[in-house]
Amino acid sequence: MSTPHLNFINGEWLAGNTLAPNLNPSNLADVIGEYAQGDAAQLDLAVRAAETAFPAWSTGGIQARSDALDKIGSEILARREELGTLLSREEGKTRAEGIGEATRAGQIFKFFAGECLRLAGEAIPSVRPGIGVEVTREPIGVVGLITPWNFPIAIPAWKIAPALAFGNCVVLKPADLVPGSAWALAEIISRSGIPAGVFNLVMGRGSVIGDALVKHPGIAAISFTGSVGVGRRIAEACVQGHKKVQLEMGGKNPQVILDDANLQQAVELSVQSAFFSTGQRCTASSRLIVTEGIHDAFVEGVKARLAGLKIGDALTAGTDIGPVVSQAQLEQDLSYVEIARSQGATVQAGGQRVACHTGSGAEGFFMAPALITDSTPEQRINREEVFGPVASVIRVKNYEEALAVANNTEFGLSAGIATQSLKHATHFKRHAQAGMVMVNLPTAGVDYHVPFGGRKGSSYGPREQGRYAQEFYTTVKTAYTLA
Repeated sequence: MSTPHLNFINGEWLAGNTLAPNLNPSNLADVIGEYAQGDAAQLDLAVRAAETAFPAWSTGGIQARSDALDKIGSEILARREELGTLLSREEGKTRAEGIGEATRAGQIFKFFAGECLRLAGEAIPSVRPGIGVEVTREPIGVVGLITPWNFPIAIPAWKIAPALAFGNCVVLKPADLVPGSAWALAEIISRSGIPAGVFNLVMGRGSVIGDALVKHPGIAAISFTGSVGVGRRIAEACVQGHKKVQLEMGGKNPQVILDDANLQQAVELSVQSAFFSTGQRCTASSRLIVTEGIHDAFVEGVKARLAGLKIGDALTAGTDIGPVVSQAQLEQDLSYVEIARSQGATVQAGGQRVACHTGSGAEGFFMAPALITDSTPEQRINREEVFGPVASVIRVKNYEEALAVANNTEFGLSAGIATQSLKHATHFKRHAQAGMVMVNLPTAGVDYHVPFGGRKGSSYGPREQGRYAQEFYTTVKTAYTLA
C-alpha cells in the first residue's frame, strides 16, 4: 500500500484517527490510496489555525495573493493530464472529461489571481457638506467549504480560489468518495507560498467533519454543494449561528425540443446533456420536453446515438460513458428506472447494469444509459433528481405547453431549448425559471468566468464563479470622513 494521504492543517500534514480506502469505480480491485479520516478535534485545530492566520492574510499585500494563486493555476495546468487521470480513476468520468475538468480548475485559479488586483470600491459624496463616503469590500473571515464528489477538483477550485483571492482563510472538507483530487490540490497549494493556516484540508465523514465545520463558532461562512436535504440542514444551522451561507443543490433540468429544431443538433446536445459524465452533473438534462411534431424522430435519433456509445473503464481510450460513482448511486439509478416503469412509462433503451466493456473482467459500477418515454410531468421520474444516466421524454403539443412543463419543478438551475425560432428562443431566455439558460447548446457545460447558480430549490445565496463570487466572499463596509 502506498504512503497514507494525510490532512493538511496549519502548514503540516497530520494523520487522522483512521484511514479510508479510495476505490476506482471502474475497477473495484484498484485501490487508489488510503486517506486520513479526521474528527471534530482535528477540525477545531484547523479552524483555530485559520483564525490565527486571518489577520495577516486579510490585510497583507494583494500581489502576494495574486502570485500564489497564479502559481497554483500554473502547476495545475502543467499537470492537467496527471490530475485528470487521477480524477477519472476515482470519480469515473472519462479521462478526456477528467483532463478537461483539471484544466478548468487551473483556469479558475488563474482568473482569481487577476481578481485579487481588481477588487474595487466607491467614493461617494455625502448628502452632508464636508463629508466623504467610501464603500469598500473586505474579507469575511474563515470560510468552510464542503464540496461534492461529481466535480472533485473544479468545484473545490471555484470555492477555494475566490475565498483566498479576497483575503479569507479556508477549511476544505471534500466528499468522502473522492478525496484524491482534493488532496492533490491541497498538496499543490501547500507549495504555493501561502502562509501556514490560510488553507487547511480536513478529510473525513460528512456527519463528523461537515457537521463540526457548520457548527464551529470560528467559521464565518459556509459554501456547500451537494444534496437538497443536507443543504437545507446546513442553511438552518447557519442561520442559527449567524453565518453567511451559499448553497448549490439539486436540479431537474429541462431540455425543450421544438418542431423546428435541427434534429441532429437536438439529439446530440440532448445526449451530451443527459448522459455524458454518466449523467452525474447538477446541470444535466434529465427531462427532455419534446413537441409532438418532432417527438418520434427525436426519440429514434437518441436511441440510435445511445446504441453507438461505448460504456467502459473511464481510463480506456474510446470510452464514452464511464461508471456510476458508487454502489449506492448505481442502486438509486436503477431503482428510478423501475419506478418509472411501474408508473406507466416505457424504457426505450438501457436502464440495466452492464459488465465492463474493456475485457479486463474487472468489476465496476457500469450502467447502460436509460431513455424513458411515455412519461408525464407528475411522475416521480420527472419530479425527483436521479443524478445518473437516466433521462425521460415528455411529449407536449407546442411551445407554450413546453415552457409550462419546463417550469413545473421545485428546481431551477439550468434550462435549454433547441429551436430555430428567434421569437421562441428570446421568450424562453426571459421566461425559463432557471439561473442559466442555453439555446441550441447542452445544459451541462459552463464557462469559469461567469456566474453559476440557480433559482428555487437549486440554489441559495449569492452566485459562484466570476466576479460575482465577491458577493459571497466579501462584506461591504461604509466609511465616513470629515474633511
